[in-house]
Amino acid sequence: MDTYIVNGGEKLYGKVQAQGAKNAVLPLLAASILTDEQVKIRGVPQITDVENMLRILRELGCTIKRRGENTLIDSANAISHEIPARLTKELRSSVFMLGSVLTRFRKARISYPGGCDIGLRPIDLHLSGLKRLGVRINEVGGFIECSADKLVGADILLDFPSVGATENIILAAVKAEGLTVIRNAAKEPEIVDLQNFLNAMGAKVQGAGGGTVVVEGVKRLHGVEYTPIGDRIEIGTYLIATAMCGGEIETNGVPPENIAALLHKLRENGCKIHTKNDKIVLQSCASLRAVDLVETMPFPGFPTDLQAQYSALCCTASGTSLIVENLFETRYKFAAELKRMGADITVRDRTAVIRGVKRLHGAKIVAGDLRGGAALVLAALAAEGQSQVLDLSHVDRGYADFEYKLKKLGAKIRRVRV
Repeated sequence: MDTYIVNGGEKLYGKVQAQGAKNAVLPLLAASILTDEQVKIRGVPQITDVENMLRILRELGCTIKRRGENTLIDSANAISHEIPARLTKELRSSVFMLGSVLTRFRKARISYPGGCDIGLRPIDLHLSGLKRLGVRINEVGGFIECSADKLVGADILLDFPSVGATENIILAAVKAEGLTVIRNAAKEPEIVDLQNFLNAMGAKVQGAGGGTVVVEGVKRLHGVEYTPIGDRIEIGTYLIATAMCGGEIETNGVPPENIAALLHKLRENGCKIHTKNDKIVLQSCASLRAVDLVETMPFPGFPTDLQAQYSALCCTASGTSLIVENLFETRYKFAAELKRMGADITVRDRTAVIRGVKRLHGAKIVAGDLRGGAALVLAALAAEGQSQVLDLSHVDRGYADFEYKLKKLGAKIRRVRV
């Protein structure tokens, strides 16, 4: 098991270039099987979620070539519509394959997807949307079996602006007959990126980033070379780390409007922030003020994927912070580990009350999920003394070269095998 050894208390200085966004790259990889021509995606981060998605594509019959962060996908010989259960249990985003596999083969078989244990995350919205497009769905023994004689455009209203459901319906609709209208669609930047990727392949998708997405079905899609957007969650994590530890950081590759909700809160905490184009500069003296309330919301609200990291920041901010998690019901598992470090946190249901303490202290802590694991690393960086952060398999799902980038900023962190 890999572990981080962290000696806290160092200020952070330097620059960070955003990796390709995990939450953009995964649906792009899923979309690559919509054409039998080659697809080249640049800037694909070397993280385990990506590796698992590539394994799924190989199991379907695709040929994959990786050269650093450049990935070439050739799905001309893809023949299988069955998404392997052993891989879907490791990757929540494998559910994106439903829409694209249905479009390619008119049938698909997948087990219920896994990933981090942060709540139920039902896929009912995905399935109800696919049914509106003419898909027959049979759920048997933990598997979802889908088939359609043909896919036909429809008017679809989502009960909740789910990112995954919005993307899955788009992937199923790009070659459907007629027009598909998705109302109450998710507005995340990753939706816009998927639209741009598909349109570069010859699709006709418009409206992404707004509440209504319109997809006009086309007969075929062609190959493409594409560079995905930068990872706003990764960059947000480094900004929070610097706010906690003190210092100055410059990030590049993520426009400030993509993480405006976080930047607003960090300014309230007392950080100085300057932005220009896709550059963000943050200065912090590490003496932070608490904010009254943070509620996670769909974009452009405060992202749930930064809630754990921001909760870690609140642990040493002067005053009391109230955090409300509106999207996932069990996303506070990291709180018990922060308490080992001296944090004063009370969690009830979806709400956490965090009373800032003067300083956290080093401890042996366990990363239980991706973003919670990142939060524990940030807490260790800001704490007094040495910490061990155990089970990095979760952190590796979303952060490429995490310890290397932190070292470049001045953190005392190393990875060991225990």
